[in-house]
Amino acid sequence: MARKKAEEKEAAAKAAKPSTKEKPKRVHKKKEEKKPKESALPAPQKIAEKKHEKHAAHPKPAKPSHPKPAKLENVQPEINIGLVGHVDHGKTTLTERLTGKWTDTHSEEIRLGITIRLGYADMIIRKCPDCNEPECYTTQEKCPNCGGETEFVRKVSFIDAPGHESLMATMLSGATIIDAALLLVAANEPCPQPQTREHLMALQIVGLKNIIIIQNKIDLVSREQALKNYNEIRAFVKGTPYENAPIIPVSAQQNINIELILEAIQKYFPTPVRDDAKEPIMLVARSFDINKPGSDPLKMQGGVLGGTLKQGKLKVGDEIEMSPGRRVEKEGKVQWIPLRTKIISMVTGGVDVPELRPGGSIGVMVSLDPAVVKADGLAGAIVGLPGKLPKVWYTLKLKTTLLERVVGAKDALVVEPIKMDEFLMLNVNSAATVGKVTKLGKGIIECALKLPVCAHPESRVTISRRLGDRYRLIGFGTIKE
Repeated sequence: MARKKAEEKEAAAKAAKPSTKEKPKRVHKKKEEKKPKESALPAPQKIAEKKHEKHAAHPKPAKPSHPKPAKLENVQPEINIGLVGHVDHGKTTLTERLTGKWTDTHSEEIRLGITIRLGYADMIIRKCPDCNEPECYTTQEKCPNCGGETEFVRKVSFIDAPGHESLMATMLSGATIIDAALLLVAANEPCPQPQTREHLMALQIVGLKNIIIIQNKIDLVSREQALKNYNEIRAFVKGTPYENAPIIPVSAQQNINIELILEAIQKYFPTPVRDDAKEPIMLVARSFDINKPGSDPLKMQGGVLGGTLKQGKLKVGDEIEMSPGRRVEKEGKVQWIPLRTKIISMVTGGVDVPELRPGGSIGVMVSLDPAVVKADGLAGAIVGLPGKLPKVWYTLKLKTTLLERVVGAKDALVVEPIKMDEFLMLNVNSAATVGKVTKLGKGIIECALKLPVCAHPESRVTISRRLGDRYRLIGFGTIKE
């Protein structure tokens, strides 16, 4: 009896074995079937898991939003394009849509939701050889229309300027380092808004020739409202150097007509002729410390200068001079001493390069104490070779031209003549300073400067007057000896 029970138990065990083997097989099959579907992994994770490539021989290609071609990422940007316009008209959103970078990174910008400092981002324009214009233009390696490979066209830099009325000095500093501009106008607001008017006048004063007008936020209005706003824009620019500028209806938020912007940039923004045989001149618009709090002092890096190279060439290892330099007090007197330092590294488009030529926004790391450059401590300076920089001015003699009306104010105020002892805000190159009027003549003024500036004679200067709690643009001048 016991033997019979043992045989039955053994038979039952044998019968159970196949089923236990089959279960792992079914589980294994399910895993094998799922692996080809794991193409949703982020690109870096895919690269890290090369051991699974045999299970994903034909994954569905994902469309990268803003890829950078490996062979061409060392190409320096050819042109600086400013994004200007009234506050909250979509400049930063459009920059992000074009470049993939959100330029409001400062803590106060994030908290307030507005641009405070100049923002920088680069973009590669690509073209599909198999598609017609304007659909052929894209920023992606794969054509979003036909899926074919796209070709490199050129690389550009964007400078996102603040639109708030209290930050006009920053916008004017940015206007001096750009070669062309996108003027953004929101379709859901009457045109022009105060800073739309002020920014357009600033572009005229600095002598900018090429602009494209972006009629943004068309997704928020009806067709009739969009046409009404378009006519307001045309009336606004009539009689200015930009009355024939193209107007492109866009929704940066909804990614509508972005390819039209790329086509227009190619058509209306030619790359300026540069002279890299001259002595190098770099305009510094930003300066900052990239070391994190608590960094090991032995591992700290030098300060970084951000701006653009207007002429000449700079190389890693070059000895350079920055002027006006740093303020020091000696025997009760205030002096400004040029700073001399060495270039440690240079960056353009997020890529380290050994040499820089004019074009696009650049970052230069120097062997200065980071405390000297932090928080835009050297913004407004000019960089060049030692002994080759323009003159430093402590007093400016200006031949002035005043506007008929104050630009940027809600009320159409008449510009009154400049008065003796009046304080004016003056923007020279990328520098902003305050000058007290010490002499008055016919179309000529002299101003004692609170902060000296480095500039060539005949340089263009924008002039703003304090009205209420804001400085308003009232005219411009040229520096005279």
